[in-house]
Amino acid sequence: MTERRFSDLVAIGRVVKPQGRKGEVAVEPFTDRPDRFPSLRRAYVRGPADAARPVEVASCWPHKGRFVLKLAGVDSIDEAERLRGAEIGIPEEELASLPEGSYYHHQLKGLPAFDPNGRGLGTVGDILETGAGAGVLVVRGISGELMVPLTDEFVRRVDLNEGRIVVVVPETVDVDR
Repeated sequence: MTERRFSDLVAIGRVVKPQGRKGEVAVEPFTDRPDRFPSLRRAYVRGPADAARPVEVASCWPHKGRFVLKLAGVDSIDEAERLRGAEIGIPEEELASLPEGSYYHHQLKGLPAFDPNGRGLGTVGDILETGAGAGVLVVRGISGELMVPLTDEFVRRVDLNEGRIVVVVPETVDVDR
C-alpha cells in the first residue's frame, strides 16, 4: 500500500498549543465553515518527508474561537507539545459539499486570473486572511503581485471547470507598468 502524502490532502487547521493536561490540543481552523470539526473522527497530521500520519479524533469541542481536539494515543502535555505547529488535513473527498457558486480556498490557488476583458493578470498564488471577514487573493504575474479583495465586487467569476477566475483590478492598482 502506498503511503499517503500530506500534500495530497486539504489542510483544515493547525495545532497551536497543548490544551489541558490529558493530551488535548488547541487547533486554529483554516476554514470559514468550522462546523466540520465537531463531527471529525479521523484526520491526518504532517509527518517527516510529507508523510500523512493518521490520527483518530476521540472528541472535539469549541473553545475561544478554536477547537480542542483529544486525539487517541496523545495522553500527556509532552505528547501534545510535540504536535505544536502541525497541520491537520483530510482527503478532499471528505470535504462537505458547498452550494452552487461557493468554493474552497485551495481550489482557487493555481488558477489563472483574467480581467473582465480577458487580459491575463497572472496566477492565484495565495489567499491572505485579513481578519476583517474577506480574504485577499494574491495574483502573481509578470508585473509582480496584485492584491484583489475576495468579494463579489472584485471577483466576478470563478470557473473551476474551465480553470480560471475573472477579477476586477482595484482602481488604485496600475497593472500596465
